Amino acid sequence: MRIGVFAPLASPFATGDYVRALAQGAEERSFHSLWLPEHVVLFDEYSSRYPYSPDGRIPAGGENGMLDPLAALGFLAAATRRIRIGTAVCLVPQRNPVYTAKEIATLDVLSGGRVDFGVGVGWLAEEFAALGVPFERRGARCQEYIRLMQTLWHDPVSQFQGEFYELPPCRQFPKPFQKPHPPIHFGGESDAALRRVADLGQGWHPFHQEPQFLAERIAMLEKMLHERGRKRSEIEITICPYLRPISLDLVKRYRDAGVDQVTVMPLAGDVPGLEKALDTLAAQIVQPAEAL
Repeated sequence: MRIGVFAPLASPFATGDYVRALAQGAEERSFHSLWLPEHVVLFDEYSSRYPYSPDGRIPAGGENGMLDPLAALGFLAAATRRIRIGTAVCLVPQRNPVYTAKEIATLDVLSGGRVDFGVGVGWLAEEFAALGVPFERRGARCQEYIRLMQTLWHDPVSQFQGEFYELPPCRQFPKPFQKPHPPIHFGGESDAALRRVADLGQGWHPFHQEPQFLAERIAMLEKMLHERGRKRSEIEITICPYLRPISLDLVKRYRDAGVDQVTVMPLAGDVPGLEKALDTLAAQIVQPAEAL
């Protein structure tokens, strides 16, 4: 059973020293991966409902903005040698897909093939509006953008004609280190999210769900994969318990539900606190999980 780290790197504590300590500390303590979330802007007032808290509010204020995940992952890659790095999740439908493909390929090359591309469709309509992107049909837009990025990642001459984007024949190099491209892990827990995994994914990365719920969703995903001529073994399933208290017993229950990796959150506001949190998680979760 693999254990990774989910780290919402937010101001004001996410300094260069803090991020370097996170990267090197997680690698030294044998965590398998490091995942970063994305929100380019946050709002003091919003009508959208956050799906992972009872009150529908994201547990961060507007002044606690997150670091850009792709720039921060470049920093993490330079500070490490072995640990995998990924987005959980990159909000693909609100981004330019050509630039995103370039950034992911660059990260994969510079990290020596350690990138996991976690993808989500977003929940914050106000953020889409701030970027001038329609919130409606974001799932279809996301799926189309992924297909466009795939041609940029593996075709010598790339072109694409879709509902949302037209790409004339062009060349984008370098190609990713991993072939044909970095693994794509879709977030979300809906039927539509599972279909995206079954259609295009190499991974599924839900958040904040109980083991029994995941077992039921995994059974549905297996059915969808079978209908597409694919196997469960092609998909890595990662769960972030998020703000749920983490324990080895919970990790075991996730394993029994069919999960391959659990990501934990080392909550700390400074480097000494971070190192203490990583030590605790390594002793209580990472080392015992190796035997599971």
